[in-house]
Amino acid sequence: MDLLFVADPIETFKTYKDSTFAMMREAARRGHGILACEPRDLVWQHGGRVVARNTRTLALTGDAEAWYLVTETDTVALADVGAVLMRKDPPFDAEYVYATHLLQQAEREGARVFNRPQALRDHPEKLAILEFPQYTAPTLVTRDAQAIREFHAEHGDIILKPLDGMGGMGIFRVGPDGLNLGSIIETLNREGAQTVMVQRYLPAIVDGDKRVLLIGGVPVPYCLARIPQGSEIRGNLAAGGKGVARPLSPRDREIAEALGPILVARGLLLVGLDVIGDSLTEINVTSPTCFQEITDQTGCDVAALYVDALEAALRA
Repeated sequence: MDLLFVADPIETFKTYKDSTFAMMREAARRGHGILACEPRDLVWQHGGRVVARNTRTLALTGDAEAWYLVTETDTVALADVGAVLMRKDPPFDAEYVYATHLLQQAEREGARVFNRPQALRDHPEKLAILEFPQYTAPTLVTRDAQAIREFHAEHGDIILKPLDGMGGMGIFRVGPDGLNLGSIIETLNREGAQTVMVQRYLPAIVDGDKRVLLIGGVPVPYCLARIPQGSEIRGNLAAGGKGVARPLSPRDREIAEALGPILVARGLLLVGLDVIGDSLTEINVTSPTCFQEITDQTGCDVAALYVDALEAALRA
């Protein structure tokens, strides 16, 4: 079948680590057609269906640099392909939300979209943890500067982060001395105009911010611990963290097995849980990654597990 990947520009892919590329490669190996577009290519017009203009049909070359050839460029109705895979990276901004509405209209017309558009909207990656407080560290979500100061006074060592970032962007730590807390609050909440997430600092970050993958509601048996380097507090690979694959701990598995059935029932075929120590810190649903790092270090073929689950979902 043809698989349409709605993603960032394919020219920007770093194929040695890109999970969307790993999905494409595995799907192509099984004989599926690979199509790609960007969210800006999605169009709906009265009397018609949702289409993707400038859709490129790709032939994968096997070369690490020139990794694809465009064999055709066309306008494609999303309901006419076997599956649509929404793989656009954050920010989870208004344009992202608009794209999910177009994708949901395509669903009404018969398209199969993964992850489901409504589920993407219902699970913003920072805020989705609010539903599962039994697995999280103390957390505050607010615009109010005084509430943040009180949270800091209670917990002493805190992390502040914007709700729409990715890759560790905009994350700050404030220790017991409160140094720069006022300036950081002003930077993140913009005088009360923007909501901020604040969490108690978890010392276990020195052992890694673990990415636990759920595929079809089932945990992949290995996680990727993203370990901060040097004086950095962020373990994100985009922020220079070192990725080390490890078997899931009993706590990792407890969290994953509790959330997996709930999230897959809502249309989230692929989820990336972030766990520091014993605490769930984020639920990533837009474009979870770390496929290749886990596969390279353990031999567990994550892309194959994903395409297995995708094919099973399409048969259901």
